[in-house]
Amino acid sequence: MNKKIIAGLIGLAFHPTVYATDTINLDEVVVTATRTPQARQNVIGDVTVIDREEIERIGAGSFTDLLRLQPGVQINTSGGAGTASSIFLRGTNDQHVVVLVDGLRINSATQGTTAYEKIPLSQIERVEILRGPASSLYGADAIGGVIQIFTRKTDTKKPLIHAAIGLGSYDTKTAEAGVAGGFGDTRYNININSLNTNGFSAKRHGIAFDRDNDAYRNLGLTANVSHKLNENHEIGAQFLESKGDSDYDCYSKSSKGVVTKNGSICEIEQTLRSYGIYSQNQFTPIWQSTLKIGMGIDSSEDFSGRSTKGVVSYSKFRTEQRQLTWQNNLTLPVGTLTLGYERLEQRVDGTTHYSEDARNNNGYLASYLANIGNHTLQLSARNDDNSQFGSHNTGGVGYGYRITPEWRVTTNYGSAFKAPTFNQLYYPSFGDPRLAPEKSDNLEAGVKYTGGVFNAGLTVFQNKIRNLIANAGPVTAVCTFTSGCPINVGKVEIQGITTEASWNISDNLLLGGNLTIQSPRDDDTKQLLVRRGNRYGTVNLLHTWGDLQWGAEVNGASTRYNDAKNTLPMSGYMLVNLTANYKLSPEWKLEARANNVLDKNYILSYATTTMPYNTAGSNLFVGLRYNMKN
Repeated sequence: MNKKIIAGLIGLAFHPTVYATDTINLDEVVVTATRTPQARQNVIGDVTVIDREEIERIGAGSFTDLLRLQPGVQINTSGGAGTASSIFLRGTNDQHVVVLVDGLRINSATQGTTAYEKIPLSQIERVEILRGPASSLYGADAIGGVIQIFTRKTDTKKPLIHAAIGLGSYDTKTAEAGVAGGFGDTRYNININSLNTNGFSAKRHGIAFDRDNDAYRNLGLTANVSHKLNENHEIGAQFLESKGDSDYDCYSKSSKGVVTKNGSICEIEQTLRSYGIYSQNQFTPIWQSTLKIGMGIDSSEDFSGRSTKGVVSYSKFRTEQRQLTWQNNLTLPVGTLTLGYERLEQRVDGTTHYSEDARNNNGYLASYLANIGNHTLQLSARNDDNSQFGSHNTGGVGYGYRITPEWRVTTNYGSAFKAPTFNQLYYPSFGDPRLAPEKSDNLEAGVKYTGGVFNAGLTVFQNKIRNLIANAGPVTAVCTFTSGCPINVGKVEIQGITTEASWNISDNLLLGGNLTIQSPRDDDTKQLLVRRGNRYGTVNLLHTWGDLQWGAEVNGASTRYNDAKNTLPMSGYMLVNLTANYKLSPEWKLEARANNVLDKNYILSYATTTMPYNTAGSNLFVGLRYNMKN
């Protein structure tokens, strides 16, 4: 990115008239930061909340499009819709984030990542992003933080219907519908969505047949039901399934050594599924208990060369995560004590045979939260006993002090760890069962100003990661991969500042942005971590004029590198997006979004050292939405 553009983006982000992404609802309740409901104005952790209204206003095409606008979040993709995406939270690795859907994990235990691109945005009611280590609350993998997704729910007796359809560039078609209602003390919600797009070629260059469009199709369903036995006891069930089919470029070598197209479709079918039941009970005035039992599934099937004549090759990877959580919140004379137990049983299977295909984890946690006058105190400790790598202890301590009704300072310490994946441990001729978990220690301090019309926050952080696992080791008796075997290498230190704020210039004009300046570097080489930049952020404007609401976004990042040695640079970029919606009536609304309106040519990752993955050029999406009112 041009240095003047970078300077301008930084200047805008720090200028008081541009600090805004959304008005802050001080009465809003946040759950993820402490595992218990807490008023947003008292939260010590660095948290962002995205509600359904904001999701519809932004009109993002995918979950990753929504996340890339948030503070402390960088993404990389390997093509268009449905292709593999990674999230780097505060400069940490893509395996360093715990992703929960209604409290359940749905990540792949073989790769250690979550298929963000397969999570339908239309099924999401709310997202909470907790930045910073959180293993003392959520166990393994929360070195960078936690992203918790809450699916759509409405607490109403009257049946309410919502629906939307849309058309866009790349022959994109979307549809969604849902109904929510209740009878007596029972509530229910059912939502369905579909997406079809021809997409664009995932690879920017290459042989001729790589240049065809790579289509994507998605069908999703969520459902939940709850029933109040009485005012103190509730039971319920939840379900989510999202199935995505992604086409990709494939080829094979003939007997003459010439690369030729298979003459058929190469396709990955990936299904995310979670389901569970829960019982929430207020046993006594001071004892509230929640018991949840559920399952999270990530199943991926790769068909290479599917045609009427059969399949050239086929592979399958399936992760099942059986989960039990029992959490007890005890109201003390001062503060709340939380005691919990979690059981996680991970199972993997498929066409690849692992020397070990199962492991279990028992987690025991205790946390304490107290608001005493202008003081807020948060303590947490957890022990995880894993059948593969043994026992591991983590802890956290946070403190907040309200200097004035508007000004508040906070400080936090947290330790965390990441369990090696099944691929890193047991993949044939690759994994090493002797790998140790990664460990981290994080210190941060923040200052927040809440003035109603103007709100701002700044967080300074330092995260030190040890025993980092990298594919950089030599060939051994158990690993024959010449491109690098998994080993525990040196240390990584990530230092940075995240800023965000909101300013209501008038009743109908909102101007704002967020900015992260960081240094995610390897301690030994001093090189930037792969695909992570020093600076990135978003500036936006939102204006309401009667029934018309329009907005503009400027999103950018500085130079990143696609390799650990920092020899393959990806230039900085700045994208301009426009949004608009018009209320035809209290229930009907027209929506539109124009992405990359300046048609910038930018790169987020490479397929090889000479072939970058494509990113979308200028594109447009329009839709019609209906929300029945009470």
